[in-house]
Amino acid sequence: MDQFSGQVAIVTGAASGIGFAIASRLYSEGAKVVLLDRNEEALADAQHKVGADVSTLALDLTDEALVASVVNKVESDFGRIDILVNSAGVTGVTNIKTHEVSTDDVRFVFEVNFMASFFTSRAVLPVMCRQNYGRILHIASIAGKEGNAGMLAYSASKAAVIGMTKVQGKEYAENGITVNALAPAVIRTPMVESMPPDQVKYMTDKIPMKRCGTLDEIANLAAYIVSPGAGFTSGFTFDMTGGRATY
Repeated sequence: MDQFSGQVAIVTGAASGIGFAIASRLYSEGAKVVLLDRNEEALADAQHKVGADVSTLALDLTDEALVASVVNKVESDFGRIDILVNSAGVTGVTNIKTHEVSTDDVRFVFEVNFMASFFTSRAVLPVMCRQNYGRILHIASIAGKEGNAGMLAYSASKAAVIGMTKVQGKEYAENGITVNALAPAVIRTPMVESMPPDQVKYMTDKIPMKRCGTLDEIANLAAYIVSPGAGFTSGFTFDMTGGRATY
């Protein structure tokens, strides 16, 4: 099934985890995929696993000017940009209460989780407006809806991503562009594996299914959200929580 044939997709955080899984799915269904990540070595490995003809660009997504120049390059090279998936993210320091959180850590987490998604989406939106077509997917988190104790910076940054999604979804609803978010609970990724076991247990215990989500499951839903057929849903945050979120 090549539902993305002829389309160009940019995926951030694509060297591993959720970004890699989504990029692989889009490529397998016909998209020309550009993988963005700051880890150049991991990007090379991802390219080898996804397909030799995928493009990779190593960059710091918190660099506003660099993000704009990369998006310009992608449009110049391919002539269009149909899909943007913002998957790059960090948890920051976790398992600590608010009075223990450092200001520097909060700023760092917001720069990666929110500002980078703002920079990339702002850069691709004019391209999509010219095409009168586009799909943007921000990877948020259930923490952005409910807040996870011990994860102030992460929870607040993902709440900001959800807020941005609602705004952008309304702003571009008449331009053939949908902007949605996906809010997972715990997905087994390298980022989750690096977290303290007590923090992971705290999050998993809240899931009625009593398990983590899989990368295949999140790639399945993401592919639908950015598909041509999902044209009448925008500004929405899709659930991926094993029954934890029912709203």
